[in-house]
Amino acid sequence: MEIITAVKGFKDILPEETEKWRFVENVAREVFSRFGFREIRLPVLEKTDLFKRGIGESTDIVEKEMYTFLDRGDEYLTLRPEATASVIRAYLEHSLHNAQAVTRLFTIGPMFRRERPQKGRFRQFHQIDAELLGLDDPRADAEIILMLMHFLDRVGLKKVSLELNSLGCSSCRPAFRNVITEFLQGKEAGLCDDCKRRLGTNPLRVFDCKSKECQEIIRGAPHLGDFLCGDCREHFGKVTSALEEFAIPYTVNPGMVRGLDYYTKTTFEVTTEHLGSQNAVVGGGRYDRLVQELGGPDIPGIGFAVGFERLLALLEVPESASAPPPDIFLASLGEQARNLAFTLCNQWRLKGIYAEQEFSSKSLKSQMKKAGRLNCSYTLILGDREIEERKVELRDMKTGTQQTVSLDDLDQHILNLIKER
Repeated sequence: MEIITAVKGFKDILPEETEKWRFVENVAREVFSRFGFREIRLPVLEKTDLFKRGIGESTDIVEKEMYTFLDRGDEYLTLRPEATASVIRAYLEHSLHNAQAVTRLFTIGPMFRRERPQKGRFRQFHQIDAELLGLDDPRADAEIILMLMHFLDRVGLKKVSLELNSLGCSSCRPAFRNVITEFLQGKEAGLCDDCKRRLGTNPLRVFDCKSKECQEIIRGAPHLGDFLCGDCREHFGKVTSALEEFAIPYTVNPGMVRGLDYYTKTTFEVTTEHLGSQNAVVGGGRYDRLVQELGGPDIPGIGFAVGFERLLALLEVPESASAPPPDIFLASLGEQARNLAFTLCNQWRLKGIYAEQEFSSKSLKSQMKKAGRLNCSYTLILGDREIEERKVELRDMKTGTQQTVSLDDLDQHILNLIKER
């Protein structure tokens, strides 16, 4: 019978990989908590209208990439393609904005988009997402970017570039949109099909297109920075000044337009040269209208999402992140010895000791080899004769020395020994 394999673009995370994932997750939780962020856990399934209203119906995600279906209650549901809209939905549904003026939340989990799988990019992928709600102060923008860069440094990510831009606001962006629409008139034939379709809905997305032809056309376009209103220009200047105060290097990328419609003012990406054209490891920005567009009050926000798989592909995770080896291995010879080994092994586990044993009747030599492969600190040698004499042999696997221990004192002896290491 043929083995059933995983769905294309969906990946198993095997035990040896899981330790790396846990390392990154633990660093995220430690760093974010020091900046006042609290973890929220969200469902992976949401009402489709949440993403249509939040992300924007003209985006690639909503138009082409979402996993959407009609459930038995004749309601359209979607596997979440990103986390920000879900965070805002929970923030409003549970009235978190009434509990405190400023809310800092983060979440870690899977997202789903049906796009072409490629290096560091899957149809089920994972993100570390952070959102700061309730502050329109440019120092909040700098603070969340500072937290992000500190996190990336703590996990060991090197040789990255922080790129910034301002997308303006509802006051200054419409004028720029008109200028870009005029600029692209007569050049439609050279655009890709997606950008042709976007011209009437969101022409600024041409800046975000990865097509070489579109990039060549847009290269000579005006820059949004030249059209920013006074407030947006001042806001962006204060963000960059605050980053400079902490000596965080950055470049202003005037052509950077994030792929989601809800962004305003500050936007940013962290990129690397090792992932090809899809080179962003982190993307984020300010979204001062999103809460209101999802039915809430006029509350500003800013956040980012880290691509977990992309990040891991670039990391050399330290050995300390690997699963620890067993403290002790119980090698047993004879049925009575195996029964005692089973009892001792699980008693010690309940007391916080990592113990392993051999269930089969393999030779002592074979069991000692297994203890060596597991890199155990100690091996306890149990035989039916030793049990009758109430004495067992304990070998230090690092030094090769061996000692005889009374079975009556064994439990306390092992507990003391492991505690001292």
